[in-house]
Amino acid sequence: MTDRYAVIGNPVAHSQSPQIHAAFARQTGEDIAYGRLLAPTDGFADAVKRFRDEGGRGLNVTLPFKEEAYRIATARSERAAAAEAVNTMRFDAQAIYGDNTDGVGLVRDIRDNLGIAIAGRRVLVLGAGGAARGVVAPLLEERPQSLTLANRTLERALALERFFGPRLRASSYEALRGSRFDLVINATSASLAGALPPLPGGVYAAGSLAYDMMYAKELTPFLEAARGAGAGALADGLGMLVEQAAESFFVWRGVRPQTAAVLASLRGA
Repeated sequence: MTDRYAVIGNPVAHSQSPQIHAAFARQTGEDIAYGRLLAPTDGFADAVKRFRDEGGRGLNVTLPFKEEAYRIATARSERAAAAEAVNTMRFDAQAIYGDNTDGVGLVRDIRDNLGIAIAGRRVLVLGAGGAARGVVAPLLEERPQSLTLANRTLERALALERFFGPRLRASSYEALRGSRFDLVINATSASLAGALPPLPGGVYAAGSLAYDMMYAKELTPFLEAARGAGAGALADGLGMLVEQAAESFFVWRGVRPQTAAVLASLRGA
């Protein structure tokens, strides 16, 4: 029988995950069907249970449910534990296994697809929510020169500094004034509302990369602002989406698909 998977979120109609996983299935010969599942904001757990009871094998989890997915998982990977958020659920016989593939997806996109080393670079992450938390540990594994996390509410950033230790430095946005960074990653959801994180001027070093974890057909407001503020290169999160999906596919099927052709196809579309 064909194994069923889906992406669950609210909203979810915009998700490109079905196209990505269909391409992975064709490439690897895995017999899966992958759809979209819109869950009520107050009905995530019920929607997961119903999908599982109907024979579903796994879910990708998108906004706003990643932290709730972490809470209902009965077994978790180290990546999920560090993030305290789950974007990949696998339904085993007796367990709901939760993983987080966002961080590894981000790192692979920057390092492998864009060809930009993270090691030895000054890295700035904007935001202190689940998206930011999910990428800190994989970024630290790349051994940047420094990793700074800035947030509107400083206490939330400080909480992550305490959790991850002294290799992560918490900051307010205003305190960034006078500092320069080689890689600036927008992990806030501001782009969804057409808003901008309140970055001071001068944070982009020569040849820096501005990276928005959101993706859109046009430049996001963050990337538009970064281009005007002196960023040397711009990238959205489409490559991250493909790379995290490939890692999710591996978690589910034990097969790691190739991503280059899939990403090129999405870019062309």
